[in-house]
Amino acid sequence: MELVVSPRSCTREQQKIYQQWFSIADSDGDGRVAGSDALKFFAMSKLPRSDLKQVWAIADSKRQGFLDLHEFVCAMQLISLGQAGTEINQDALNRKDLDQVQPPEMDGLELLIAKRKRSPKQNGHHIDVEAKPQASSSFRWFNSKPSKKMPLNSVTSIIDGLKKLYIEKLKPLEVAYKFNDFVSPFLTNSDFDAKPMVMLLGQYSTGKTTFIKHLLKTSYPGAHIGPEPTTDRFVVVMSGPDERSIPGNTIAVQADMPFSGLTSFGTAFLSKFECSQMPHHLLDHITFVDTPGVLSGEKQRTQRSYDFTGVTSWFAAKCDLILLLFDPHKLDISDEFKRVIGSLRGHDDKIRVVLNKADQVDTQQLMRVYGALLWSLGKVLNTPEVMRVYIGSFNDKPLNEVAIGPLGRELFEKEQDDLISDLKDIPKKACDHKINEFVKRARAAKIHAYIVSHLKKEMPSMMGKAKTQQRLIDNLQDEFAKIQKEFHLPAGDFPSVDHFKEVLNGYNIDKFEKLKPKMIQASTLPANA
Repeated sequence: MELVVSPRSCTREQQKIYQQWFSIADSDGDGRVAGSDALKFFAMSKLPRSDLKQVWAIADSKRQGFLDLHEFVCAMQLISLGQAGTEINQDALNRKDLDQVQPPEMDGLELLIAKRKRSPKQNGHHIDVEAKPQASSSFRWFNSKPSKKMPLNSVTSIIDGLKKLYIEKLKPLEVAYKFNDFVSPFLTNSDFDAKPMVMLLGQYSTGKTTFIKHLLKTSYPGAHIGPEPTTDRFVVVMSGPDERSIPGNTIAVQADMPFSGLTSFGTAFLSKFECSQMPHHLLDHITFVDTPGVLSGEKQRTQRSYDFTGVTSWFAAKCDLILLLFDPHKLDISDEFKRVIGSLRGHDDKIRVVLNKADQVDTQQLMRVYGALLWSLGKVLNTPEVMRVYIGSFNDKPLNEVAIGPLGRELFEKEQDDLISDLKDIPKKACDHKINEFVKRARAAKIHAYIVSHLKKEMPSMMGKAKTQQRLIDNLQDEFAKIQKEFHLPAGDFPSVDHFKEVLNGYNIDKFEKLKPKMIQASTLPANA
């Protein structure tokens, strides 16, 4: 049954109070209170979490994931009744004396109201971008005229600035040269607004799901742990108003979720993808991506029904941190694992290695295992630098001190603290990460435009088009070298030749766009950015 809050259910004075509270809870200022914001606001009532979940379930009767003003008033009245000892249920809102129910006691709300009154109203005013340090850092990255004034509502944050730059400057270039077909789907608002993501990769039974449970201090919907390959799908663990699992086909078409690009992998993948939502303070800041165990031995001969490597590459581009988990007894890097690690090319700065379950071996064996792991990774990553490896046992069980000894405990605790610190830094660096990814995307789009326009220029105007196209595809590496030399571009920024060939085979090069220097120049970030 849908709830409708009647204006007669509270007095005019109460309406005024609730309107003020609603504006505080509505952090985005869009006229609605999202689930995460609502639960934070509700928590000031000091009611048990179980009661607050019931309040949310009743108030959000339409299952929209947010509350309007009327629904918010409903929630406040339920909280007030709960504080008075009344059972929180649907019938509570049918009481005739609701207008006599006073607003609930909200701990700390008066300080928020006082702080809000002290802050000057900014709507409709202009700001000098150079005068405000925060605004300066957000816009000077991409504006060669930082002293220019602009309306505050046009660029209210770094993220809004990136959205505007993308729509006005970068997306036209991507559309013109079909960047979405060759490299990455077009970005949406949800891609910019998404919380930081951490992806866990590794063979089965290396402790990926247990690692997430260890950080959350609780299980999440759909979690299954066992010695066999229990996680057979990609599971995104994120914040939500209540505990539920959402199928992949549903989550991929939700406009407020950053997963629309996954539709390109087809139904076979989407049936192996799901979103697990739950209210949790850590998930308010970070989203985790649990992945199926990478296959090894005879098992990897069985082909998956979807492009596993392609999916991991897609998530790698979206994630802020990628954890490669290893077990002391599973140090071999299978062919599939090599392909997966290879798909992380260009995201080396995000990769961290975790030697999990390290308390299963004694100190002497651990030393040899650590060396063997670095040797194996060195062959796959093809880099002279030594990869950072965190050693520990990331689960809720007590450490096996018989094996590791007193010195091992100290080592494990320090390693765990280092990894937790790394994870804590993610939300702080989220904005820097989005800027970094935007710059990388702009560079990739620019190089893609040079490649496509160069191939178009090499095509004859009349005869022999099919033969020329095949020659260009066969000698694509040489064409890349020509483009690099002509435009003075770094070789490391060029895409994979094999992947580009594969996509190029489905296109008629003669239909591509010619070089548009003005469009490329418009998408180029200033040198002082």
